Amino acid sequence: MASLRRALITAHRALKSSNSISPTQTLLRPQYSSGLVQRSYSTDNTSNLHIDLSNEESKRRLCNRLLYRSKQRGFLELDLVLGKWVEDHIHSMDENGIKSLVDVLDLENPDLWKWLSGQEQPPEALTTNPVFTALRSKVTNNLDSYAAPETRATPGNPWVRGWDDIKKYQGGPITGNQ
Repeated sequence: MASLRRALITAHRALKSSNSISPTQTLLRPQYSSGLVQRSYSTDNTSNLHIDLSNEESKRRLCNRLLYRSKQRGFLELDLVLGKWVEDHIHSMDENGIKSLVDVLDLENPDLWKWLSGQEQPPEALTTNPVFTALRSKVTNNLDSYAAPETRATPGNPWVRGWDDIKKYQGGPITGNQ
């Protein structure tokens, strides 16, 4: 009964707060209002990002929050690549760099990985993002230095193939992944 009451109160508050949104503004993503970073989107695609770098405590909290978001995405490859890059560069970023980083962190994992690894071409707007450009050059340099070309997907093809691809080739086993 208490949980139903809490749910009704939460729904009432949500409806009450949604009445204050003007009809011309449509929210595309949830607003982050932690006091450090606030983002809102409207139909005219202008993003308003407010970053509080007024004191050392707010800078430290913002850096920790962005570092956590970059290391705990739930996509191991991105956790390693993005987390290490952010750890190395976040303390030297200015406000515009942090805004660019937040824009990259807002991207979906599968799309971001495909764009960073060269499986697909990124959108034109993303190629002008300095954080994305630096990340992509790091991934490309690492691939060129450490991975044999035959182990990589050709541009435009997926990198991860099916678990039973071996069955599709002549001379491969008929059943199972052997």
